[in-house]
Amino acid sequence: MDDEDGDLSLGAVFTEPPRPPSPEPTLATYSRGTAQPDVNIRLVGSHPLWGHHLWNAAIAFASYLDSNIDLIRDKFVLELGAGGGLPGIVAAQNDAKQVVLSDYPDAALVENLTHNVHQNISEDQRNKVTTQGYIWGQPVDNLFAALPPDRDPSRGFDLIILSDLIFNHSQHDSLLRSCEFCLTPIPGHSPKEDPPQTPSPCVLVFYTHHRPHLADRDLEFFAKARRRGWNCEYIYTKKFPPMFPDDPGDVGVRSTVHGWKVTRGTSASENE
Repeated sequence: MDDEDGDLSLGAVFTEPPRPPSPEPTLATYSRGTAQPDVNIRLVGSHPLWGHHLWNAAIAFASYLDSNIDLIRDKFVLELGAGGGLPGIVAAQNDAKQVVLSDYPDAALVENLTHNVHQNISEDQRNKVTTQGYIWGQPVDNLFAALPPDRDPSRGFDLIILSDLIFNHSQHDSLLRSCEFCLTPIPGHSPKEDPPQTPSPCVLVFYTHHRPHLADRDLEFFAKARRRGWNCEYIYTKKFPPMFPDDPGDVGVRSTVHGWKVTRGTSASENE
């Protein structure tokens, strides 16, 4: 095990300074304004892993998935650092074949994820949604165990959701490692594999520069991804009201959600 993986305690994995405590659990609603139902997300109270906010990136992600059903229909979907689980729940509602919602293995976070699944996914569909505790960069056996037994073990997840995670600079390498472990291999690179998928398996990364003076460090995630052999494509931008209006830094920067599509290159496959 690398030295950087030696301490997996909550304080070591999440090194960013906490904000003041939040109130008791609250409810946030993602309203589609269409025939599709609203999604009600319960958020945990004060928590050092930031699970007590419904982030703008999660709302943007949910809307993007609602508008790009081909990315998720009949696909195997994994959300890392899911928090309240909004994007993954929207994926399940849009006919994903299987969805795994994961976050740090803290009882409050995982139990809250399960609650949100039960509140928003019909009973006859819940068997296709699993909640899991998982530490980024660690072995992924428990994530793969949630996939159907007839799923080829050489294949993984067709879509990985990273919603507002890259502000945690110390975890960039661990996040990329988990994606290398979990994303379905490049279609067609082996004659034994199925024909190429459309669209290709990908990681979607949505985020806001919450601390504008550290934007360059946020973007190091994509520089590291490219060095590891991933292809990175900028696909989305939209402005929202700022999450924390009184925070320092350019309010326009703090109000903007960005989205990237990250796909395997040859080197990324070799890193497995």
